[in-house]
Amino acid sequence: QVQLVESGGGLVQAGGSLRLSCAASGSIFSIINMGWYRQVPGKQRELVAAISSGGSTNYADSVKGRFTISRTNAKNTVLQMNSLKPEDTAVYYCNALLTPTSPAYTANYWGQGTQVTVSS
Repeated sequence: QVQLVESGGGLVQAGGSLRLSCAASGSIFSIINMGWYRQVPGKQRELVAAISSGGSTNYADSVKGRFTISRTNAKNTVLQMNSLKPEDTAVYYCNALLTPTSPAYTANYWGQGTQVTVSS
């Protein structure tokens, strides 16, 4: 069974930094993309950053220059968040577009979410 497990959320003051990690586990044939989304109550989940298997990255305009996404290996991604602002407060979800070994259907998988709170 494929699982995505996030870690690293917490409470930080404005201007501070946090590092989120996501590890994919289970019988995985390939991971196409990994990314981070965030959601606040009453709003849609939004893309924060994504990275392809080839290393191409994509960022929301609101985090460009402050957040950096990377893949430490084929099954792990890290989101380094610097210069955090109160408006970055949200639940952050790890996402992966991947193909399990069986059944071999490519699909989106989600982690359980981790809270990030930035105080002013």
